[in-house]
Amino acid sequence: MKTTFIHSFIRPTISTLMLAAILGSSGCAYNSIFINYPAQIAPVKQELNTAKPMAELDKLASNIQGNDGLLYAQEAGRVAQVAGDFASSKKYYQQAVAAYTAFDDKAKISASDIGATATSLVLNDNAIPYRGPGYERIMLHQYQALNYLFSGDYQGALVEVRRSNELQSSEQERYQKSQKSVQAMANGTIDAEVNRLGQAAGTVTSSFLNAYSYYTTGVLHEVLGEPNDAFIDYRKAAQITPDNTYLQQDLVRLAKQLGMPQYDEFKKRWGDAKLPKAGEGQVILMVEKGFVPEKQALTVPFTIHGNWQTVSLATYGPNNSYVPETQVQGLGTVLKTEPIANIDALAITALKEDLPGTLVRQVARVYAKSEMAYQVEKSGKPGNNAADIGSIAMQIFNVVTEQADRRSWLTLPKQAQIGRRYLNPGEYTLQLDKAPPAKIDVAAGKTTLVWAIDTGNYTRIYSIII
Repeated sequence: MKTTFIHSFIRPTISTLMLAAILGSSGCAYNSIFINYPAQIAPVKQELNTAKPMAELDKLASNIQGNDGLLYAQEAGRVAQVAGDFASSKKYYQQAVAAYTAFDDKAKISASDIGATATSLVLNDNAIPYRGPGYERIMLHQYQALNYLFSGDYQGALVEVRRSNELQSSEQERYQKSQKSVQAMANGTIDAEVNRLGQAAGTVTSSFLNAYSYYTTGVLHEVLGEPNDAFIDYRKAAQITPDNTYLQQDLVRLAKQLGMPQYDEFKKRWGDAKLPKAGEGQVILMVEKGFVPEKQALTVPFTIHGNWQTVSLATYGPNNSYVPETQVQGLGTVLKTEPIANIDALAITALKEDLPGTLVRQVARVYAKSEMAYQVEKSGKPGNNAADIGSIAMQIFNVVTEQADRRSWLTLPKQAQIGRRYLNPGEYTLQLDKAPPAKIDVAAGKTTLVWAIDTGNYTRIYSIII
């Protein structure tokens, strides 16, 4: 009687847990658990390379209320932004900001958090609500600032870029605190993967320091009459990307204009400042190219209690694709942009930083799954076909559900580039590489900000006089 009771208790409990895990993972959480996120977002990226980039926007928006809602809000905001619908983009980004704030405001773990964590132990990390790495949150505010700017709300833009700058410090502090409890979990495999990802990221050592965000902040401060703040932001950007000659010139020019003691040092290192002539305006170009890479899955099979188990980790492949500088014609001599930030390297570095924490969850999941399979096997009698089938079913279930968490903001650019030139007032026809020409206006004493987004087969150009 006792054995029968244990047998009948364990099997329904395990079956119930499996069923609850699946049924409890609805909406986009269900999709991410069983369908990898890059496959879901592939049609969206394809549409961004066409003249009608918002065809998939409704599908993205319909998922904003789910577990991956923050991620879908970021994607929807970016799609609308690339299409030039800054009002809709602002709305979606506000939803993403609200989701981040909700994470911040949680003073204690809620029942839904406990449920998501428990489900992730049975299924995979895709069951955990998406929070997003720090670099995504920083870029969210940077892009929201551009929405405000191109909508004519300059003060709103300044609020967002300042928030972006603050996050570059606060996210770094949050990461350092969170890693203290998991550093001891690292092993040889993880150490090797961390080293490989570090090589793929190149010179980028922190995912929280983004020269593109600092540069955007500096531009807005400068054109809106805050040159001292602009100098600080340009200097931070130059510390991250020291070889960009446009940044070097920005520092020399502002140091000279503001009478700063660093002027002589900068002049000696980078040459004298190039200042506008009377009546000239300036064009500042920010060019975004390609898409960030997708995470890949690294699966490692092994046995526990004689049953096959797998661990599936997210990783990135080799990051050796070269992004050429942009050739800009129509502004007198050919202007060549220079890289300000490699967003792909930020993404790779963010994954490297998160691997120790991921390992903690993987260890817990492996033992939880193996124990479930082991209990199913122990609960049956020798030669019991039902028990054998249950054990096999558990092993299949474990293999199928062990999916790497490949979620990330995939409509971000691979690289950002900048350029700057002084010009006489008038209308100019720009051509970036082989993209169709676009007309811009230059006004005396004003700045024309040109924002070009090259998604591979299609380039969109937006400009505003400030």
